[in-house]
Amino acid sequence: MPFYKSINYKIEAGKRTAQGLLRLKAALDAAIPAKQVDQTLLLATWNIREFGGTKSGGRDPEALFYLAEIISRFDMVAVQEVRDNLDALDALMDKLGVWWKYLVSDVTSGPKGNDERLAFIFDTRKLSFGGLAGELSAPSDMVDGLLKPQFGFARSPFLCGFRAGWFKFTICTDHLYYGEAKHDDPERVKEAESIVALLRERMQARDRWANNTILVGDFNIFSIKDQTFLALEKASFNIPDNLRGKYTNVNLDKPFDQIAFLAPDVNLQIDAASLKAGIFPFFDYVYREEDKDIYLKDKSDAAYRLWRTFKMSDHLPVWVELTVDFGEDYLKRKLAG
Repeated sequence: MPFYKSINYKIEAGKRTAQGLLRLKAALDAAIPAKQVDQTLLLATWNIREFGGTKSGGRDPEALFYLAEIISRFDMVAVQEVRDNLDALDALMDKLGVWWKYLVSDVTSGPKGNDERLAFIFDTRKLSFGGLAGELSAPSDMVDGLLKPQFGFARSPFLCGFRAGWFKFTICTDHLYYGEAKHDDPERVKEAESIVALLRERMQARDRWANNTILVGDFNIFSIKDQTFLALEKASFNIPDNLRGKYTNVNLDKPFDQIAFLAPDVNLQIDAASLKAGIFPFFDYVYREEDKDIYLKDKSDAAYRLWRTFKMSDHLPVWVELTVDFGEDYLKRKLAG
């Protein structure tokens, strides 16, 4: 429930924003389950293109209202491509309300890091931060008596521990190396294999937060036949059938983004096919094809399609609804035992 008071309804941009929000609200009502106080957790992952950057003028208030409206429908959103400059993120938080908080990683140094951070934006009315926050480091080998990393992540994966109701979990978000526009870049595959191996090690070590592990983010997967995708399955990460292979970029031709679980409390829900999940196509409702002349009258259709991705994104939000109230099962087990 973002706040709309700052919209100037006397000017054309304000009226347009209000109209866009009304379309967006109706579509979100139809597509996303309603938030509940304590029974479910609505989790999403979203690569928000160069969030904090300045291309195409950066995020103006209209775009920020649309982003806030979408994010507000979830309890937590893992965000990739947050820039070093956090002004846009802070402006977004102002629209969401004081009960929303964020945690961000540091910028990964070097050209491959692309001045990017990873973030978790979450509703504190539903989620409590458990104190665990860190970045995954690449595996190391002992060389001449010294530990040396086997390689470096282009952008260090970011993980945190949270609790929602009965559900305690570790969530890790990543933005894997893209490289050239091709299947299975060797560095991308190496990153995927390393992340899942590191998370499995934490789970097997019985880390207090790792019993339920969720891995989300932009994997830059071109096909579910890619080794980047198969690394998840080989490590026994579970992907709901209603998300498996779904296209998540705005061109709807690549399954870039994923939500995968190494989580006993979630696997039962996946096996029962009871999870609700999906992808939300926001360009059907805001910055639509038919709106081009409003924004870029003298530009080509291709230029407009590119421009609007720097207002919203070139990725779609991917979401899942999890059950987090295990009280009934707990009582039954106690009585049976």
